[in-house]
Amino acid sequence: MPTQWRKSSKSQAGNCVEVARSGGSIAVRDSKAPDAGILQFPQESWRRFSTAITQRS
Repeated sequence: MPTQWRKSSKSQAGNCVEVARSGGSIAVRDSKAPDAGILQFPQESWRRFSTAITQRS
């Protein structure tokens, strides 16, 4: 289980997701409902995703 959740510095009024490293994957959860569930992605998939969205902003 992930231990250190990080929230975006651009988070406004709690409307964001939190991410954490979990073994060989990246865990993502809703910051407003942290007990509602976690999505997990392989690190390489998360890296490609975050690179793609960073290049679009």
